[in-house]
Amino acid sequence: MPLTTLMFGWEFPPHISGGLGTACEGLTRGLNKHGVKVIFVVPRTFGDEDASTINLINASDLRIDIRESQYHEHWKNMSVISVGSSLVPYLSPQEFYRLTTKSEHDFTDIDESVFSEQFTFSGTYGKDLMKEVARYALVASKIALHNDFDVIHAHDWLTFPAGIAAKKIKKKPLVVHIHATEFDRSGENINQDVYNIERNGMESADTVITVSNFTRDIVIERYGIDPAKIITVHNAVIPKEYTDEKYNKKVNEKIVTFLGRVTFQKGPEYFIEAASKVLQKDNQVRFVMAGGGDMLYRMIRRAARLKITTKFHFTGFLHKGEVDEMFAMSDVYVMPSVSEPFGISPLEAMRSGVPVIISKQSGVSEILHYALKVDFWDIDAISDCIYGLLHYPALSKMFSRYGKQEVDKLKWENAALKVKNVYLNVINGH
Repeated sequence: MPLTTLMFGWEFPPHISGGLGTACEGLTRGLNKHGVKVIFVVPRTFGDEDASTINLINASDLRIDIRESQYHEHWKNMSVISVGSSLVPYLSPQEFYRLTTKSEHDFTDIDESVFSEQFTFSGTYGKDLMKEVARYALVASKIALHNDFDVIHAHDWLTFPAGIAAKKIKKKPLVVHIHATEFDRSGENINQDVYNIERNGMESADTVITVSNFTRDIVIERYGIDPAKIITVHNAVIPKEYTDEKYNKKVNEKIVTFLGRVTFQKGPEYFIEAASKVLQKDNQVRFVMAGGGDMLYRMIRRAARLKITTKFHFTGFLHKGEVDEMFAMSDVYVMPSVSEPFGISPLEAMRSGVPVIISKQSGVSEILHYALKVDFWDIDAISDCIYGLLHYPALSKMFSRYGKQEVDKLKWENAALKVKNVYLNVINGH
C-alpha cells in the first residue's frame, strides 16, 4: 500500500491570494513523484483546480450530524475568536470585520450558523473567517473518520484546529507546516488568540516543518517549541511552462517591480522610498507595485507626496498569467520584506530571467547565491542595487543568467522527498 497523507490547506491554485496555495501545489506534485498519495482538503473548490496528482476534497460538499457523539468533545474545546485584517497569512484586498468573542461552547449553546448540517465555505479570507476555521475543524473530524491515511499534514494556523481534530479522531501522527507566523504578519503587535492557536498546533504536532531556518528560530524562541521536533524544508518553484509569446512593454523605460501583498510584512514603503531615490538620478525608469493589501492606499498617497506617480503604477492583485506577463516585462524585481519566512516570488522572477534584490530578513536568502541581498530598512542600498542593475549590463546579465540556472535546480520533488522522510519518521516513531 502506498503512503497516504491527509493534508489540510486553505487554498489551492488557481484560486489563491499568495504563496501558501502555490507552495501546496508544488509540494503535492512533488509527493506524487515519490509515490505518496495525497488527500487534499480545502474549504471550497471551484471546479478548475488541477487535481490530477491529488484526491481533492471540497469541505463544502460534506454533510455532518452534530448529534453524533464524536463531535461533542471536540467542540467543547474550540472557541470562535475576534480577528483583524492583518492576521491572515496571505491577504486578499478585502478587510475583515470583527466577530463576537465566544470563550466556550457546549452542546446546548450551539451557533446554528456554524453547525448547519451542510456549510458552504467561502474559500476566502472574509468576515466570517473564524467561524469557517471552526467549522472546518469539525468537518475534518468526519473526513478523518471516513478516509484511510497514515499521517496528517496541516498548513499554517488556519488549518491547525482541523489537523488536531483529525489526530484526536483517528490517532494518527500530525505534521504542521509553518509558512508564516503571527510575528511575521504583525510584528510585535500580535493577536494573542492567534498566537495561541499557532502554539497549540505546534505543541500538538509530532513534527513541525518550517520553510526556513529564519522561521525555525522564531518557532524556537517565540513559541518555545523543542528544537528536536522542528525540521526545515525550504520551498522550491514549479518549472515555467515556456511559450514563444512576447509581451509588449508599451514603454521605453526600464521596469522595476514589487510583487506581493502590500502589507507591513512585505515592506512596500521601502520600495517606494528607494524608487524616489533612483528617480532622482534617472527619471527614465518605471516602477510597478503589483498586489493588494491594507497598506495599498497609504502607498499611493506616499507616491503622490513624493511626486513620482507619473513613473509609478499600482496594478492591484495579479493572477498567474498576469504575473508571468509582469515578470516578462520586468528588468529588476525587488522584495524588501521586513520579515519573510521564505518568499517564492523571487524564485518565480529568477525563473523568468529577472535579476532580483531581496532582503536579508527572508528565508529565501538562505539558499540563493545569485541575488543581491540588503537589509530591508536600508533604502540607500536598495536604490544603489536597483541603479546598478539598470545601468551596468554585465552585472544584470550575470545575475539573470546564473540566477535562472540556480533556481532551475530548486525542484519541489527534492523538497517533497524531505517531507516524505518526515512522514516515515513520525509513522515509525508514533
